Amino acid sequence: MVKDISVEQAIDFPGGILVDVRSEGEFTEGTIPGAHNICLLNNEERSKVGTEYKQIGPGRARMTGLELVSPKLAGMIRAYERISGPDKKVVLFCWRGGLRSQFVAQMLDMMGFDVYRIEGGYKAYRRYVNAYLNSDLPHRAVVINGLTGVGKTIILRRLAEKGLPVLELEGLAVHRGSVFGKVGLPPSPSQKDFEALIFRDLKKAEPRGIFLVECESRRLGRLIVPAPVMNAMRKGYKVLLYAPLEVRVRRSLDEYTSGCDRKEIESQLLEAVRALVKYLGHKKVESLSRLITEGRMEEAAEILLVQYYDPLYKYPDGPRPEYDLSVDTTDIDFAVEKIYRFVTGLPEYNLPVNGGVPHGNRKYPEIREGVQGNVPGNCGGADQDPPEIPGGAGR
Repeated sequence: MVKDISVEQAIDFPGGILVDVRSEGEFTEGTIPGAHNICLLNNEERSKVGTEYKQIGPGRARMTGLELVSPKLAGMIRAYERISGPDKKVVLFCWRGGLRSQFVAQMLDMMGFDVYRIEGGYKAYRRYVNAYLNSDLPHRAVVINGLTGVGKTIILRRLAEKGLPVLELEGLAVHRGSVFGKVGLPPSPSQKDFEALIFRDLKKAEPRGIFLVECESRRLGRLIVPAPVMNAMRKGYKVLLYAPLEVRVRRSLDEYTSGCDRKEIESQLLEAVRALVKYLGHKKVESLSRLITEGRMEEAAEILLVQYYDPLYKYPDGPRPEYDLSVDTTDIDFAVEKIYRFVTGLPEYNLPVNGGVPHGNRKYPEIREGVQGNVPGNCGGADQDPPEIPGGAGR
């Protein structure tokens, strides 16, 4: 028997394999994170059936759909068997819980599968995500700030390994937020999928009451960070990371050159440096290009950090009282442990929230006067994002 379940139930459904039965084009535009795509009708077939539905009528369209699907049924069943394993437990959805998921659900039910279907389909899921990401977040953010190369991303990933909830926006966007943002990386997700991944990680963070996030501008490549996430950054605890310049240079180079072909990285560096002419001037760009061509990467990286990135982001290079915590990241292990102790000692830590609704009379502690809106590099504080230029190394 096919069982219908709500979006809320499907998100935390134990043991069920999510399957999107829509076409590959619909799936690429946006789906539920973790879902497999076994389309009932592919792009061309869906277009054909839709055209007949409008021009001739639903009866003819359904017959055409049946003719197109029938030869594929055995292969489709085998595909479901491969992904579901011996339990044969699947959770299906189409666009709005209509004929496509109904047809597949009945077919799998007859073949002995344990079948669940999401009421309202992907459309209901998008409504749920939009409602969540258009409201104030119930968590308190712990925002990691610092100059390029201090190791923000490294530290966030280490803290995630220690069990702290991390919203790694650059990782979810598959973009480093710079001209080199896509070097060596697979394609970025769609905006819908980016939002779905953010929603997933924020939901996972609810039992802890907090989440850690790197200070970001509102745009990562072509993707936009939802406004409530930016607002949470502005209101969150602020942690400043700093490190000596030589450490930052080394980490910046490791970020972009580790495992890369030297000629390839040299070509990409030269292309990126040329994009900086209007910011650094022709003479300095020519000097940087010469250093790169001669293999003097450390000198080029130091110039870019000191003369471009540091003035752009305006973070301090040492402890400052405006921040709730300042940490030297020269020793990564020491920095991770210090931040871990700070986070786990916060009043919000392990104070659960549920479904976007605060438990009890939950209030944020007062932020010290002069911090919010006045901390150098304050997240989302600028009306315009910085230009996309090489950066983010070691973040």
